[in-house]
Amino acid sequence: MNHLAQTAAIDFFTVPTATFRVLFVFVVLSHERRRVLHFGVTEHPTQEWTMQQMRESFPWDEAPRYVLRDRDAIYGGDFADMTRDMGMEEVLTAARFPWQNPFAERLVGSIRRECLDHVIVWNERSLRRTLQSYFAYYRRSRTHLALGKDAPEPRAVEPPERGRVVAIPQVGGLHHRYQRQAA
Repeated sequence: MNHLAQTAAIDFFTVPTATFRVLFVFVVLSHERRRVLHFGVTEHPTQEWTMQQMRESFPWDEAPRYVLRDRDAIYGGDFADMTRDMGMEEVLTAARFPWQNPFAERLVGSIRRECLDHVIVWNERSLRRTLQSYFAYYRRSRTHLALGKDAPEPRAVEPPERGRVVAIPQVGGLHHRYQRQAA
């Protein structure tokens, strides 16, 4: 994609809680390095709440040129006006074609497979805490084939002279970061 550095994707997904409530998660993903720029959790998403999440995602005129999203009714006309005012052009996927927003859909699948399928979510606070932990792992430690097996925040290759390899637990022990540590 020619505009990789100028594109972000947004999407919603749902998470059931142990008390049978449904929470909605809104994510903003930069295409360039697969960075999660922002996420929000709510039990009752509205157009106003979603617009505020976008403002928080790009607070200092940092908005990308393009924002890729589906045609969910939650966005509404005011959302389109706001993104245009922020200098973004919306790229809408065709109805019921999630594969047209592949980076966001892949992120949601990774969140489910690598994190949420293995934890019990009690409420909004516990989901926020879990996602913060997962996104810290995702940003600093999780490798991506499209990034040459690097993480969104690039890591230096550590030579054997730096010591033995140790496992550092992340996301409550669900995942580990491996790095060299001097004896």
